[in-house]
Amino acid sequence: MPPSYLYLRQLHASLIYKESHDVSQWNRLFRDYLSRGFPKEALLVYSRNLPDRIHQPILPLVLKACASLSLVSFARSLHAESVKIGINHELLVGTTFVSVYSKFYRTYDARKMFDEMPEKNAVTFSAMISGYSMRGDMESALELLRWLPERTPTIWALLIEGFMKTGDVMAARCLFDRVPEKSRTVITWTVMVHGYTVNGDLEAARALFDQMSVKNVFVWSSMITGYFKKGDSKEAQSLFEQIPVRNLVNWNALIAGYTQIGCCEKALEAFDQMQKDGFQPDEFTIASLLSACGQLGSLHHGKMIHKIIKRSGIKMNHFVLNGLIDMYAKCGNLERARSIFNGMNKRNTVCWNSMISGLAIHGKSKEALELFTAMESSEEKPNAITFLVLLSACTHADFVKEGLEIFAKMDKYGLAVGVEHYGCLIDLLGRAGRLAEAYDMIQKMPVAPNEVIWGALLGACKVHMDVEMAAKVMLQLEPLHSVARCDAPYVIISNIYAASEKWQEAERMRRVMQDKGFQKFPGCSSVVVADKEHQFYSGAIGESRMLQAEVVGVRHSGQEASDGRHSGHQAVDGRQLPVPAGTKASRALAATKKGRNKRGELTDEIGEEEEEGVGCHTRGKKGKGSS
Repeated sequence: MPPSYLYLRQLHASLIYKESHDVSQWNRLFRDYLSRGFPKEALLVYSRNLPDRIHQPILPLVLKACASLSLVSFARSLHAESVKIGINHELLVGTTFVSVYSKFYRTYDARKMFDEMPEKNAVTFSAMISGYSMRGDMESALELLRWLPERTPTIWALLIEGFMKTGDVMAARCLFDRVPEKSRTVITWTVMVHGYTVNGDLEAARALFDQMSVKNVFVWSSMITGYFKKGDSKEAQSLFEQIPVRNLVNWNALIAGYTQIGCCEKALEAFDQMQKDGFQPDEFTIASLLSACGQLGSLHHGKMIHKIIKRSGIKMNHFVLNGLIDMYAKCGNLERARSIFNGMNKRNTVCWNSMISGLAIHGKSKEALELFTAMESSEEKPNAITFLVLLSACTHADFVKEGLEIFAKMDKYGLAVGVEHYGCLIDLLGRAGRLAEAYDMIQKMPVAPNEVIWGALLGACKVHMDVEMAAKVMLQLEPLHSVARCDAPYVIISNIYAASEKWQEAERMRRVMQDKGFQKFPGCSSVVVADKEHQFYSGAIGESRMLQAEVVGVRHSGQEASDGRHSGHQAVDGRQLPVPAGTKASRALAATKKGRNKRGELTDEIGEEEEEGVGCHTRGKKGKGSS
């Protein structure tokens, strides 16, 4: 088992205290830091404690650490030192510099180094071809291929991957068909299948996948991910079950897939089975699980995942910390989210976005704008997602002036305004009653407005009872929603006409809905009582009567908890039904977080049970916020 971060820090402190000059010990500490994913600490050891650094055989590893931290200047200083002592043209050193410059997207420097090298091997060519492929310069990559007498499977795979990344699927397939039989290994097959899935051609991917005589874990995972992206979770699960020997990569694909399509309960179930099969999570597993907990609004499960992170010694990198902030914020525990955010030494854009979004979705729009001001003063610059979150915050707080100012700032940061940003702004103006201004803005949009844009304005017309504007908007909306087979705008404008006592127009819209075959489906909510899930459809009373009888039965069973923390009332059939504290019913209700109705809307959180030993903020029943 590799040494833990805590052990490495203790060893590091011990070597400093002893003023050790043992190069082998510092060398091992450097390698251990790097292998455990701590390149910053590794470089500190290298730069401060290894004498005659440039002579060390670990130079390629040092450059690898530079690449992971995007330290271009440090890499260039090492290059200058290597030139001074005359080792820059050695095969291993030169190849490493070509690889690092390529990863920095500095293909000019990489090619200069490549051309100056007196000796090159397949690895050198691979590094240079990879650099061109990353930049989408496939013409230069193919030029190098003509120079190379022996073309390895890795070379072919890099070229195929490059064409797939540029979206040139046909060129990638032509190249794949040219690959000699001896070079057509599982690597080239996997890259080709993965390229098809990424570009959305799942049928071609499956045809190629079925032809493979040998399949590795990555090609299985790629196909599973492809089916999830298509929305076919049944086939994704079926493929997963066919894997002869599964590993963590396969489990991560399954858990991430269920999370991405919103089947978060299934993601948590898959994780439970993964642990039973003896697999330990990594940061990718954790990121998916935290996202699932955030979507569910399940603080209980979120705290359990946080506890697993601490227990497993998973590295608290930006990937994990961002997930924790997002999860706690979405679950309403803003105090805990802010605590993690404030404790970070360096925050990236995703981290700022998560915290700003958390404040915004819980109605703390003013605090969200203040945090954005702090972000502008930091090294990190906002991106398109930042502005989308801010505009949404302004919309829900009716901050019209602030919203317009934020919208204007997108140009300052050189960001393209998307249809989603316009949608928020139209919604903001519409809520403020500035319907004509919103309509004019839609007409001047550089991108074609979609049904969401027009729908936002139609909703505003209903709020402000502007019948004339609603009719104008409906003319634009009707063709879009006829294609989308959605009844929402017809219902809205019919209600507008009815509220304005334009009964003939209202009836006409109802007839249009009938002619188009639209029908409304009842909403549905669910709740767990006594380990049994009950679903409620609008207008139905039978299930609620059964639930009332069951809860009363549980109450009379006398199952009372010693702490008596949970108490509350559950609405049943329009009335408040008492649920006694500590009973099986109350524990079931407490464990039930946010359900979803058939339209995908989240229901209110009912309660939570505190996870002992996690070190998180304790809450009772959820109100508007958690802090």
